[in-house]
Amino acid sequence: MSQNYTGSNSPLITTEPYKELPANRYVESVSDSCKVDELENNGGIQPFLNDQTTPTLSVADAIAQMLENLGVSYAFGVAGGAMASLWGALSNSTIEVLNFRHEAGAAFAATEAYFANNRPTVVFTTAGPGITNAITGVFAARGEGAKVILLSACTSAPQRGRWAIQETSTYTLPSGGIFTSGALFNYAITIESAAQLPQIFRKLALAMAQPGGFVAHLSIPTAVQTSLVEDIALPQLNISPFPMTASKEAIAKSVELLSSGPFAIWVGFGARDAAAEIRQLAEKTGAAVICSPRGKGIFPEDHPQFVGVTGLGGHTSVLTYMEEQPPLRTLVLGTRLGEPTSFWSSALVPKGGFVHVDIDPEVPGVAYPHVETFGVRSDIKAFVKELLQQLPDAPHSTTLSLPRPEHKAIEPAPDVDYPVRPEVLMAAIQKIVVEGSDAIVMAECGNSFTWSTHLLQFAEANRYRVSTGVGAMGHAVTGVLGAALANNSKAVGIVGDGAMLMNNEISTAVKYKIPAIWIVLNDARYNMCHQGMKILGLKGADATLPPTNFAMIARGMGAEAIVVVRESDIEPALEQAIASNVPFLIDVVIDADRPAPSGGRNKSLAAQGVKSSPAKSATKQVSFPMI
Repeated sequence: MSQNYTGSNSPLITTEPYKELPANRYVESVSDSCKVDELENNGGIQPFLNDQTTPTLSVADAIAQMLENLGVSYAFGVAGGAMASLWGALSNSTIEVLNFRHEAGAAFAATEAYFANNRPTVVFTTAGPGITNAITGVFAARGEGAKVILLSACTSAPQRGRWAIQETSTYTLPSGGIFTSGALFNYAITIESAAQLPQIFRKLALAMAQPGGFVAHLSIPTAVQTSLVEDIALPQLNISPFPMTASKEAIAKSVELLSSGPFAIWVGFGARDAAAEIRQLAEKTGAAVICSPRGKGIFPEDHPQFVGVTGLGGHTSVLTYMEEQPPLRTLVLGTRLGEPTSFWSSALVPKGGFVHVDIDPEVPGVAYPHVETFGVRSDIKAFVKELLQQLPDAPHSTTLSLPRPEHKAIEPAPDVDYPVRPEVLMAAIQKIVVEGSDAIVMAECGNSFTWSTHLLQFAEANRYRVSTGVGAMGHAVTGVLGAALANNSKAVGIVGDGAMLMNNEISTAVKYKIPAIWIVLNDARYNMCHQGMKILGLKGADATLPPTNFAMIARGMGAEAIVVVRESDIEPALEQAIASNVPFLIDVVIDADRPAPSGGRNKSLAAQGVKSSPAKSATKQVSFPMI
């Protein structure tokens, strides 16, 4: 087996067939084979064969080899008896297996490992609660556009409906959506026979070579895992990555629309592999550039043509630009323009509408169905390269007066620099972490997201990660392990105390010596909820938490940790964390009353009907700034 990668790290898959093996005692019918397999395996124990030749490959072993051939490097999960054979096969393969403390954390880590190295990852779970625990993380993987394969165990056919331990069947779980393809999984199947493996491998190999995300679920009954592979060879697949290119007509129409007047470029996470080309296009045409929260750094934020971030934690400079120097059209590259990116604000809609490019044909126009949109289905890099060949240059003078993201000067520290102001913490993170290291930076949902997105600046792609598709608490807290592992470098999670209490994998990081860093914004609140309720005029709800010493918890698990209560201690603590070779937590006691830049979210909720009094109208749509 050989495994090659292009510059974009997409796999060129070359596989060798499995060795021809002696026949086992499967019958032709799938249902009959399950019954025979279960009876003869005696609950998953390797069967005794009358054939004198010793078999060498089980279904579990074959699946592990298949995953190796697909380019999988890491498997994250929590084991259990129902998937013991599969767990063993993975552990004896070239895949690095990491045993987590919770399946959701494993799935978040797998998602971020994919984005760190562009190689598909695996999540493994046992039956029953193992599967359901992982679903939130898998949901995030689908929403973020990762390539992740969930391997789970399920109850063998003869035991279904008999209340097996952690029974996993149609008697206990709905099959639709969990064990079938749909909104949660691009592809899902229960493997009842080894004969299914070649077709499953073919489907997965083709999917992994395509642009965009792909989330699959392979559920393997306990007894089938130990059944023997009979005369099965994987198909010979030599698949080069194939970018999806737009038609000549679509390119020509895009050039026509963008040449008819000034245009802006709205960059999303889906354009992360086209950073160099987008910069060339902006500088060639003089276009102003804005980005989604997930798109930070794809276009350098210190570039004079960068106007600001839109959406949650974004900049009012974007609205200033749209009001004072409105473009005729906006070229949208790789973003759905959903609520976290746009709040569906009409103020961000140019007079001539959008030229919207995405690999998913369902994306153009989905967030703004009433706006004139020319949709183009294409790989972003391929599309921008075509534009570079055909769009004319523009004079550089058109970019000199573009508004820039606002950055208020930080006031001098008070006499007692306690507690820490969040904006002071972010300035220190910018200096020590963003500019002083090559660490990946991740921000958790909530106020951690808004402070980080608004105040941190990145000059390169793939340095900043936030989740906007799902925005689950615990994503960055646990995802930071996958990012650090797969990138083979430091990764920093900027997280809230609520998320840290919900789901952390400090113990896992200690076990595997993963150089993750957690910076905990400790304010003893679910503070986005607390501040948001206050702004919306809603009273009576309690969003407070008992004060927690996270440094003590981290040290109790074997990590290094420090508590920071004064602003003067922030930079030394960050320097110590970056220099450390082990997992490190910085527990920062922050000023809970400093208003986070999340007003756009609150106004979006108000526009959707959330109100403090029933007497106020919930139907009138409002215009609002980004902060």
